[in-house]
Amino acid sequence: MRVVVDDKIPYIKEAISRIADEVAYAPGGEFTHALIKDADALIVRTRTQCNRSLLEGSRVRFIATATIGYDHIDTKYCQEAGITWTNAPGCNADSVAQYIQSSLFLLQQKGCIPRNACIGIVGVGNVGSRVETVARDMGMKVLLNDPPRKEQEGSSGFVSLSQIAAACDIITFHTPLTPTGKYQTLHLADAGFFDSLLRQPVLINTSRGEVVSTTAMLAALKNGKVSEVVLDVWEGEPDLNPELLELSFLGTPHIAGYSADGKANATRMALDALCRYFDIRAEYTICPPEPQQPLICAPTWQEALLHIYNPQTDSQRLKQHPGDFEYLRGHYPLRREPKAYTIRIE
Repeated sequence: MRVVVDDKIPYIKEAISRIADEVAYAPGGEFTHALIKDADALIVRTRTQCNRSLLEGSRVRFIATATIGYDHIDTKYCQEAGITWTNAPGCNADSVAQYIQSSLFLLQQKGCIPRNACIGIVGVGNVGSRVETVARDMGMKVLLNDPPRKEQEGSSGFVSLSQIAAACDIITFHTPLTPTGKYQTLHLADAGFFDSLLRQPVLINTSRGEVVSTTAMLAALKNGKVSEVVLDVWEGEPDLNPELLELSFLGTPHIAGYSADGKANATRMALDALCRYFDIRAEYTICPPEPQQPLICAPTWQEALLHIYNPQTDSQRLKQHPGDFEYLRGHYPLRREPKAYTIRIE
């Protein structure tokens, strides 16, 4: 069995050597038909467009993306071609929740949001549900918007997007990118959405850049409809709007889900799926490195968590070197989640 793997997928080399006969590695944006035509399987991330152009005429039967999102996979073509694909739902949900929590702490410290803020969570899947827990633990009022879940569950616990626009001090997006259809999320936050805002909220987007219109968001920042933005994703990335980056409270290079824990989960899920598909029994362990300083001493829990991860560092790197978006993603330093530490409040 031959497998082609994105060379930025961590902790995979030793494990996959127990599974595949031959493994080739390449940058995600450099997968070509010539490279993959004789492969049985691909393990990719969002930078590899798995479409007809790449796959037609190859012997690829299985694709695993080590990501939650799968808008880079042409699922319709894969179905036509008999190619099975899988993603890694929830793999980095705790990592994104960590990013949101630290961002909210920083916003509170700067006086950008009130202590009893109302937060609107748009998209309440694996990530949004964990963000809900973070917000409730911080004493916030929480409004939830998820039309597919509301329709499926018939729950009264969800509100409309217009209700969130009217009532929230913070609005955070955690939806997949769906270009068309009943639950379209492409430019879900458009000019009309921003015009409907009543409380000059902070807007956070860690889902996909195209969920929020860059043009409309810039206008909303300039005319005061939005007070601050925290952006980890960008329309057209790795290219991004430099003015929007400069105006952002935090602007990071699509790394909210990049904790070592989340990456290890995604790698493990991709390999498990590969083994299930090809009916392979293999023993492997996927573990991220231990933190250099596993004991955290701080006067408050909030300061301890910010010591573990402060997104200002990632934001400063990107603002200083916006052209290094892909480099900053591909060479992201070790970041662990709080469960990897012993925290002592002194």
